[in-house]
Amino acid sequence: MSHSQNSSLSSKPVPFSFDWLYAFWKFSRPHTIIGTSLSVLGLYLIAIAVSGEAINRLSTSSLLSLLGAWISCLCGNVYIVGLNQLEDVEIDKINKPHLPLASGEFSHKTGQLIVACTGILALIVAWLTGPFLFGMVAISLTIGTAYSLPPIRLKQFPVWAALCIFSVRGTIVNLGLYLHYSWSLQQSQAIVPTVWALTLFILVFTFAIAIFKDIPDMEGDRLYNISTFTIELGAKAVFNLALWTITVCYLGIIVVSVLHLASVNPIFVVVTHLGLLVWMWLRSLTVDLEEKSAIAQFYQFIWKLFFIEYLIFPIACLLA
Repeated sequence: MSHSQNSSLSSKPVPFSFDWLYAFWKFSRPHTIIGTSLSVLGLYLIAIAVSGEAINRLSTSSLLSLLGAWISCLCGNVYIVGLNQLEDVEIDKINKPHLPLASGEFSHKTGQLIVACTGILALIVAWLTGPFLFGMVAISLTIGTAYSLPPIRLKQFPVWAALCIFSVRGTIVNLGLYLHYSWSLQQSQAIVPTVWALTLFILVFTFAIAIFKDIPDMEGDRLYNISTFTIELGAKAVFNLALWTITVCYLGIIVVSVLHLASVNPIFVVVTHLGLLVWMWLRSLTVDLEEKSAIAQFYQFIWKLFFIEYLIFPIACLLA
């Protein structure tokens, strides 16, 4: 065997080695995994906070409902992002060459196996955990499949692509998780105003994520005729639209919390959200839209703001 053949074989990650696990971590798109985990925990804390007997409602069954939700949502997350990578290998070789399928770390068959196993596991765990969780996971996986898989492949239409992303992250996940936790805590299944406020915030915020994510991918999307808002409107216009959309989110949640939500601590909401808003605008001034790496870094920053919301809003509820 030649030296080049040895090098080629050694570059392939061995199953369950550190290299394989790292490749799987990249395959799962870590920023989405973190966002999913925080949403699962955040909605649980809100469900506990709005209960009249929060601590007394904690039980083994409610904690198991949290664990089941976390596992099924993580598996569903990997299924959705993995399916997208399976269908976009050639595009990712241009836009995201570090991803395992695009770089060759994972074979197409390995990707298919991971996607199939995580999709099935997500549905099984959700079905065993509770009816609301199963409904939420099933709907999310269906939309995620329609987003990536031909012949529907909604991601090729900018409006439908954005609708898929913010409907799942913004509405289905939040409402489904809250209903699941309320059911496990034996509370009323009515959606409380606090959850509606968070859902609306995340819904609009996710729209900003959905349109911004295509800015660093313009080159590959244009080459493979994927229509996006960035290609139609230009990077600068989409960048500013995303910033102002997030600004509306922060100002809106401040106004609603101060005037209409008795179950949150308004001072905490005002201070934290104004601080994040100022941070975002200062950070945006340093972004060079001609540099793909700078755009990608700011995109990850927006995801961090998204993560933080699932921490500070539940804390505001617990402090009320």
